[in-house]
Amino acid sequence: MRFKDKTVVVTGGGTGIGRETALLFTEEGANVVIIGRRVDKLRQVQKESRKLGPEIDYLVNDISDEDCCKAIVEYVVEKYGHIDILINNAGILLPGATHEISSLEWDKTFNVNVRGMWLMSKYVLPHMMEQRSGAIVNSSSVIGLKGFSGVAAYAASKGAVAQLTRCMAIEYAPNHIRVNAVCPGFVETPLVTEGYLERAEDRDDAIEFMKSLHPLGRIATAKEVAHSILFLCDDNSEFITGHLLPVDGGWNAS
Repeated sequence: MRFKDKTVVVTGGGTGIGRETALLFTEEGANVVIIGRRVDKLRQVQKESRKLGPEIDYLVNDISDEDCCKAIVEYVVEKYGHIDILINNAGILLPGATHEISSLEWDKTFNVNVRGMWLMSKYVLPHMMEQRSGAIVNSSSVIGLKGFSGVAAYAASKGAVAQLTRCMAIEYAPNHIRVNAVCPGFVETPLVTEGYLERAEDRDDAIEFMKSLHPLGRIATAKEVAHSILFLCDDNSEFITGHLLPVDGGWNAS
């Protein structure tokens, strides 16, 4: 029960990495609030949590909207009294080379992947500063660390997340708030299956290509990334901040 009595907010908590992260925190005794846009997915995660630990709470909200982010934080603080951990996981992937992607797709990508992360942090941080403790983990990507063809907006947004993570880590270290990021490779999530694979000319070839990028010879499970997130939030990792942790089967090293 490493996180007993901790309050954790997970954006994008209805599917994929967010879902697995929320359930792992629940198993470890935390009070978890998940944020997402699809109530059916959020309710399913809540239902699963009842067998593991404290029942997960959920809010249907759009994190790219500032008023929504402010309302989320106010709700959590009012109900639970504090926010100890923020997992900025919500993200979208809209494929397209630089000259192909529309301005609407570019703006949508940055509104969710960067603006939403900044807004959630903006409203959570004052509460963490007041209590002089807290941990934030942002979801970046190995594609935010290395170039990759065909996903220009996504790659640029994840690079922005990496730099925002570093800046936040430096700014809030005096307040004993740690800020890190996970940088996964390809992961078995709806983001990959719906955002990337569905546009591939040959799905099987695309899967084999994805596997080939990782020296370990496969893509990750969402739960493997979730365990890395919990590691960064653990009190035993309290000297780790400003770190971009590749969870990529060796891709970044190759």
